[in-house]
Amino acid sequence: MKWRISKILVLGAVFALLASAVLAFEPNMPGPRERCPVCGMFVAQYPEWIATIVLQDGQQVFFDGAKDMFRYYFSLPQGKVTREDIHSIYVTEYYSARYALIEDVFFVLGTDVYGPMGAELIPVRGSRNAETFKRDYSGTEIVVFDEVTPDMLPPDF
Repeated sequence: MKWRISKILVLGAVFALLASAVLAFEPNMPGPRERCPVCGMFVAQYPEWIATIVLQDGQQVFFDGAKDMFRYYFSLPQGKVTREDIHSIYVTEYYSARYALIEDVFFVLGTDVYGPMGAELIPVRGSRNAETFKRDYSGTEIVVFDEVTPDMLPPDF
């Protein structure tokens, strides 16, 4: 009986450890030579704007902002990456300057805040924060990931 209880406790501890590791996953930051596949910029120079697509095999594709990540996502390179290859997408949330899952943020459009390539879609966590950001920085619209369309992407400088 004792052996059975200890086995259950050990299995429970292993399960809890694995679950917490999965929940605590945060993608890597880019190395100094990582370039955005859309514009060619070195992305590590702009840590407050980095976005990344994490592929099923663990590889990451880095971008210098949400705008270029969306450009890539809307026109995935033929024969290289499909939407099924994507495990998750992260953007750097504006206020915390930390990675946030794409589905955990709102994007504020049309603001007077500029990223490395000019006008950006600004990722903000929480609808109240998004409304405040929109008001404070002359934004025009707030959307979530699934609502973003190619025609919403602002031009570069």
